[in-house]
Amino acid sequence: MIQPFIKAFFDEPTNTISYLVGDPATHSAAVIDPVLDFDMASGIADTDSAERILAFAREHGWRIEMVLETHAHADHLSAAPFIKAHTDAWIGIGSHIRDVQKIFRPVFAMDDLKADGSDFDRLFDDGDRFAIGDLAVEVLHVSGHTPADVAYRIGDAVFVGDTLFMPDYGTARADFPGGDARTLYRSIRRLLSLPDETRLFMCHDYKAPGRDDYRWETTVGEQRRSSVHVHDGVSEDDFVAMRERRDAGLSVPKLLLPSIQVNIRAGRFSEAEANGVTYLRIPVKWAKRR
Repeated sequence: MIQPFIKAFFDEPTNTISYLVGDPATHSAAVIDPVLDFDMASGIADTDSAERILAFAREHGWRIEMVLETHAHADHLSAAPFIKAHTDAWIGIGSHIRDVQKIFRPVFAMDDLKADGSDFDRLFDDGDRFAIGDLAVEVLHVSGHTPADVAYRIGDAVFVGDTLFMPDYGTARADFPGGDARTLYRSIRRLLSLPDETRLFMCHDYKAPGRDDYRWETTVGEQRRSSVHVHDGVSEDDFVAMRERRDAGLSVPKLLLPSIQVNIRAGRFSEAEANGVTYLRIPVKWAKRR
């Protein structure tokens, strides 16, 4: 089995890890979950993080042919269109993005959004296979965090998105619209049914209590032995009770409102107005009737 080349890029403001994954034989490559830098307070967007990936690819001779999103992220904006514009890469995501679009289209009054996934170039179903050069890629539908989450299995590596975190930190929340803790548990157990030596690559790390460094690679075996949320022996009912209790105390991600409305469009912003400025929508709900 050909093993992929993997280079991680950590974005500390959003605690996100993006990956360049390449086939050593052909130097074809994919970028997984690229980050667009965005400062909510000033409204300034920048592409420094994505440019680091492109610069590395150029320097080392990697030809980026695709951008793979694990889901429509709620904590950072996607730089997929920027990568595409500079490489002619196509953008892919799980086909259940259509469900997420249907959920959030009325939230942001996005009447122009076609909830058919057509903002993306490729939509993946569970079990779909494609290739990065000579590297075989298998798509695993792992919903629960959102309806659209997928993991990408490439050689002995699986890129799990937000489904799992490092064993000492736990698992993804399941309280976003369309999320479900019971479904998340079953998705995680599916991942943990892979061979123990399978490498798992996280999309986020926040440093577990007592840990001083960021980490994003573990194995199926390590998760099964020591995950604080889903080690072997944790039942579905126990996990659901823990997850729902924990989620009830979590705050809303800082970049949720801009992230969702941009990411369900494959990272695309609405067209700029005549003044050259692009605008995002912020739904406002009154806590009580005025």
